[in-house]
Amino acid sequence: MALAPVAVLVVMLVATVLYFGDDSIGGPVQVVLMVAAMLAGGVGVLHGVPWRELEQGAAKALSQAATPIFILLAIGGLIGVWLAAGIIPTLIDYGAGLLDPDWFYLACLGISAVVAVVVGSSWTTAGTVGIALIGLAGAAGLSLPATAGAIISGAYFGDKLSPLSDTTNLAAGLTGTDLFVHVRYLLWTTLPAFIGAAILFTAFSLFTGAEAESDALADLTRALNETFNLGWVLLIPFALLFLGAMRRLPPVLLILAAILVGALFGMATQPQQTGGFGDTVGWYLSVAANGYSADTGVAAADDLLSRGGMSSMLTTVWLIIAAMFFSGMMERSGCLMRLLAAILGLFQRKGAILYGVGATSLATNVVASEQYLSLVLSSRMYAGEVEARGLKPETLSRTVEDFGTVTSPLIPWNTCGAYMAGTLGVATWAYLPFCFFNLLSPVISTFYIATGRTLRWQQNAPEDAAAHAAPTPVEAE
Repeated sequence: MALAPVAVLVVMLVATVLYFGDDSIGGPVQVVLMVAAMLAGGVGVLHGVPWRELEQGAAKALSQAATPIFILLAIGGLIGVWLAAGIIPTLIDYGAGLLDPDWFYLACLGISAVVAVVVGSSWTTAGTVGIALIGLAGAAGLSLPATAGAIISGAYFGDKLSPLSDTTNLAAGLTGTDLFVHVRYLLWTTLPAFIGAAILFTAFSLFTGAEAESDALADLTRALNETFNLGWVLLIPFALLFLGAMRRLPPVLLILAAILVGALFGMATQPQQTGGFGDTVGWYLSVAANGYSADTGVAAADDLLSRGGMSSMLTTVWLIIAAMFFSGMMERSGCLMRLLAAILGLFQRKGAILYGVGATSLATNVVASEQYLSLVLSSRMYAGEVEARGLKPETLSRTVEDFGTVTSPLIPWNTCGAYMAGTLGVATWAYLPFCFFNLLSPVISTFYIATGRTLRWQQNAPEDAAAHAAPTPVEAE
C-alpha cells in the first residue's frame, strides 16, 4: 500500500509527459502530484492517521521549501533587472567575441564550473552566466539542450566541490565529516565524472559538426550595442556578487542586494530607458516583478532578452508547492519510511549499505521532490548503520552527494529540475541526456561501492567488505 501512491504517480507522470510534452510542467504535472498526494493521505487514513495530522505534515513539508521559494523569486527579479541594466547583455556581448562552435559546449562546462566554485550556488550560476550562454547558443543556432546540459554539469560540479555550497556544508555537517575532508574525498568521484563530461562534450561538438550562424550572431550583438550602453563597468555587479558569496552572505539577502546594485548601475549607465528619477525607480520595480520586455527590432534578441521577473517563477513555485504537498503526505502517512525500511533490509554486505544510501537519496529526490530533504533523510537514516558496519562518515557524505545533490536537476518536478528548466528555457526531459556530469557521478560512485575501491574503513574494520559479508538468508539456510 505504501508503494501505491508512488506507482500511481509514475504512471500518471509518464502519461502526462507523453500527452502534453513540454507543456506538462504548466499545470498537468502539478495536478498529478496533488492526486498522488491525496492517495498517500488515503493510505494514511486507512492506517489510523487523522486527516488533521496529514494536513500538518503537508504544512511542515511546505515550510521546508520556503527558503528555496524565496531564492527562486529573488533570482527571477535578478534576471529581469540585470537584463534591463545591461549586465547580462554585457556578458553576452563579451562572450560572442569568444564563441568557437568547436569548443562552445566545453567552454560552457568550464565557465559554469569556475563560477559555481566561486559562488557556491548552481542556481545563481544558471541565473547569471547560464542565461548569457544559453542566449549565445540560441543566437548562433547551436543546440539549446546540449548547452543547458553543459551549464548544469558545470554548475553542479562547482556547487559540489565549493566550500561555500550549502549542500556541501549540509552533507558534511549531517554526517559529522570535516568539511575539507568531505571535499577532498569527493574528488574521487567528481573529477572522473567531470573529465568524462568534458570528453563527451568535446566529442559531441566535433561529431555533430556544429556551426555558428555568424550573421544571426552579428545581428544579436548589433542589437545589444544599439539598445544598451555596454562596457566593463557593468561587470562590477557580477564581481560584487562573487565577493558576497565568498563572504558567505545569506543567499536571499545576497540576491536582493544584487538586484538593488544592478538597478543602480542600470540607472547610471542606461539613462535612455526612462524619464525622471521616480519613473526610473518605478520602472525597475516593475521589471523586478514582471520581467524585462525588449524591443530591439531583432526577433532573436527580443526573445532572448524578454524574460525574468518574479512572476516568471510562479509556475515553478506552484510545482514546488504541489511536490512538497505530495512529500508531506507521503512522510506523515508513513508510506515513505515504510519504503525506506524495505530498502534498508535488502543489503547484507557491509559496504553494500552504500547502495541503500544511494537508492534512498535518488528515490527521495523523485518522491519528496527536494534535494535538501534527500540529503537530510539519507544522512539521518543511515548514519548509525554506516558507523556500525565500520565505514568512515565521509563514505556516507560522499554517497549522499553523488546520488542526491547531482541528480536533483534531472527530475522535472524536483525544485532543482523545475528551476533549471524555467531559468534556462529548456525542458528537463530535453537537457537530461546532456547532463553528462550528473549522470556519470552516480555511475562512478556505484563502481567504487561494487569494487570496494576508495571506501574508507574505521580502524580495525574489515577492508574487504565482500570477504566479511554477513550471510544472506539463503546462505544461512
